[in-house]
Amino acid sequence: MLKTERKLENGALFFALEGELDTLSSPDFDAELQPLLAEADSLTIDFAKLSYISSAGLRVLLAAEQVMEDKGAAQVKVVNANSTIRHIFDITGFLDILSVE
Repeated sequence: MLKTERKLENGALFFALEGELDTLSSPDFDAELQPLLAEADSLTIDFAKLSYISSAGLRVLLAAEQVMEDKGAAQVKVVNANSTIRHIFDITGFLDILSVE
């Protein structure tokens, strides 16, 4: 199960995720995220409470990055990713696609 908190302020979109971003939760997160990207100049996603991400979750992040890139906006920023998720980003090349802090 995935819980999300979001805030959109002055074009800065922020999401905090809690739980697992997997095959079951990714479609709901994508449906929540995509409409807001039209209004966003930047996107930051806080993974402090995210314990797992699957390939389905990676696809959602990649789609968001592509939308932001097409708009000429800043890279999608991921903050507070745990070591397991950072490792997944490393082996999949996502460290080169996203801004991970």
